[in-house]
Amino acid sequence: MNAKKVKVGLVQMSCVADKAANIQKTIEKIKVVAGNGAQIICLQELFASLYFCDKEDHANFLLAEAIPGPTTEVFQQLAAELGVVIIASLFEKRAPGLYHNTTAVIDADGKYLGMYRKSHIPDDPGFFEKFYFTPGDTGYKVFETKFAKIGVLICWDQWYPEAARITSLMGAELLVYPTAIGWEPDDKPEVKAEQYQAWQTIQRSHAIANGVHVVSVNRVGREAETDFWGGSFVANPFGTVLYQASHDKEELKVEEIDLARSEHYRTVWPFLRDRRIDNYEPILKRFID
Repeated sequence: MNAKKVKVGLVQMSCVADKAANIQKTIEKIKVVAGNGAQIICLQELFASLYFCDKEDHANFLLAEAIPGPTTEVFQQLAAELGVVIIASLFEKRAPGLYHNTTAVIDADGKYLGMYRKSHIPDDPGFFEKFYFTPGDTGYKVFETKFAKIGVLICWDQWYPEAARITSLMGAELLVYPTAIGWEPDDKPEVKAEQYQAWQTIQRSHAIANGVHVVSVNRVGREAETDFWGGSFVANPFGTVLYQASHDKEELKVEEIDLARSEHYRTVWPFLRDRRIDNYEPILKRFID
């Protein structure tokens, strides 16, 4: 088995109300991880702003922008300058009154490869995303970059095995989840631990079931009534955690992974071989009475 090693950079950071300041801060952090050898750089969900979905406020739509647009143009220049792939999660204004939670993928030569629009949109206290985002219509996507075939999913998508499975079946060598998730400040320690473990476990299970590496990048810091729990991590194709960030600090990490390990795990644990695609039709139903 030939090695196919790539270095993935994770940028876990806090944000402020100033969009321009967040973008500049992100640029500086990208330069640091690129200088440390990262080839693919993954940013957290909606890195250009505070997590504005904590309340329903029409003024927040002013944070949205076209994709491609001004921020992707800046990152295209940066990607070309540094020779890195950038996975950038943004608030997309598609048309007046039509907005998406969208991730743009930029190749190492600065080429804009396309976008993935978040499919699953939550609506919970402090996470009023249905007020802002139309469910994505791009379908699941895999982007063939210079260094790897990358499948991009976004935050709430990470709880759905169907999304990970379909993206993996489309040829993704790596699943990336830009994320914004946190605790309520008065949550008890045992509740915090249980919630984080569930979040990480479901994503590790996607790695195992599909035989691919998973990279999840979460924001950190208190915003409104949420303590974003950080904990960004990388899991190998059998769910082993190769790296996990802290819950309360900004962190930059470059993790080398061997994409060729998928062949090993998929051969020894042949879940894809033994799938019974002939009897999965019930999954298309909302509920089976």
